[in-house]
Amino acid sequence: MEKFRIAIVDDDYLIVSLLKSFLEQDPQLDVVFETTDGYQLLQHLESGAEIDVLLLDLKMKTIDGLEVLRHIKVKNFDLKIIVISSHYQDNSVGFMVKEGVSAFIPKGMSPFDLLNVIKQVAVTGFYFKPDQVEALRDQISSRSPKPILESDESISDREIEIIRQLCQQRTAKEIGETLFISQKTVEGHKSRLFAKIGVKNVTGLVVYALQKNIVKLEELPLQ
Repeated sequence: MEKFRIAIVDDDYLIVSLLKSFLEQDPQLDVVFETTDGYQLLQHLESGAEIDVLLLDLKMKTIDGLEVLRHIKVKNFDLKIIVISSHYQDNSVGFMVKEGVSAFIPKGMSPFDLLNVIKQVAVTGFYFKPDQVEALRDQISSRSPKPILESDESISDREIEIIRQLCQQRTAKEIGETLFISQKTVEGHKSRLFAKIGVKNVTGLVVYALQKNIVKLEELPLQ
């Protein structure tokens, strides 16, 4: 069974402790780091520590969550980020996506729903609720900056199919089996797509696919 390394950063120590205890009951999750201080997280990442999914609050000690996001984006640390905030607003979803966030959820979410979000992000790279996609529709309008490509022809038919598969929340292994190629080949296509389109994660690919009408909103598998 694949295990996912989780880090928790929240300014409330009680929330950190309770969340750690709850998550570690699941055999797939291993909480490898927890802190109430955003600066300590950055130091941990700078040391070379490996994290699969980061649960990040926006309000923290020393530096806030937005500053943490900026540092992670600049340093290009390889991890997926779920922002859990009492300051949740639908109109901030687009901003969070641009900052490289894989999911943006309110603190009022139940622990069991959070567990589902964590696993979905760990495996597929993104999580959207239906109302978030509706909000995102306005936030990725023609007024919003779009990824710059030399030409749309630089995206091959095979890459378009892989984008569509990723938008369906399929793993590299599942995509490989569907397209009769290896998982390693799928991962290679995905990395090249990130570079071509100028995005950091699968969430960025989903936004690009919506912008370019590669997929429609109603085709996304939403919770």
